[in-house]
Amino acid sequence: MDHSIKFGFIGAGNMAEALVSGMLKGGLAEPSAIRVTDVSSFRLRHFQDSFSVGSFPDNRALAQWSHVVVLCVKPQTMDLVLAEIQAKLSSEQFVISVAAGYPIKRIREHVGTDVAIVRAMPNTPAVIRHGVTAIACAPNLDSRQTQLAQHIFESVGNVVMIDESLMDAVTGLSGSGPAYVYLMIEALADAGVRVGLSRSIAHVLATQTVLGAAKMVEVSGEHPATLKDRVTSPGGTTIAGLRELEAGGLRATVMKAVEAATHRSVELGNLPS
Repeated sequence: MDHSIKFGFIGAGNMAEALVSGMLKGGLAEPSAIRVTDVSSFRLRHFQDSFSVGSFPDNRALAQWSHVVVLCVKPQTMDLVLAEIQAKLSSEQFVISVAAGYPIKRIREHVGTDVAIVRAMPNTPAVIRHGVTAIACAPNLDSRQTQLAQHIFESVGNVVMIDESLMDAVTGLSGSGPAYVYLMIEALADAGVRVGLSRSIAHVLATQTVLGAAKMVEVSGEHPATLKDRVTSPGGTTIAGLRELEAGGLRATVMKAVEAATHRSVELGNLPS
């Protein structure tokens, strides 16, 4: 990895913190090669205290200093941020955006045709380096830039490369998906309490059950339906529970949730400037 590359993060929220932490732990950069900006002075002090990472007083100065500009801001503020930095960007730099629903075409309208652009959708488990990120690259990226983008997000989990047309679907599935799983864990724990378990024990059982089941899918490489069938004995407890889940429309409801989040991602990308 070229340690002369300078990385600038606009927005010092949780995702920026996850990426900076992952990059430092993974040896992608030294603290001196990373700078951040944010409206919160508290967050800037946090980055200095936690990672020895410095800051700039404004986004324009950061963009001028950086080789790679990582946009970790809400999609609703992207137009304003891009308008601030567009004059400081050149063909020698490239921009990485993690703003949900904000397409490469719209970034291009601000920064021009020469700047290379990567659009990424990580999810919140990146904070503990167990995230998954989908990456879509503009056509003018070279292989070195593509690999650098992959390395950045591999420092916080797995990476898949996709066509940008699928990014809203990724947002609906893996971007929003952790919340669906958290709800499932909460529901399992509540059910455990209802049938007599203590809250603490129900929480541990629910959490480890979901964690273990996901690991089984990952490690075995088998289809979830196959693993489900192995747990389901004729006339047993599991099939009784599965029948209730099917009667309640769990499968269809989860699919509708992904579709709804996908549609919202599309809407965010179409908000007026």
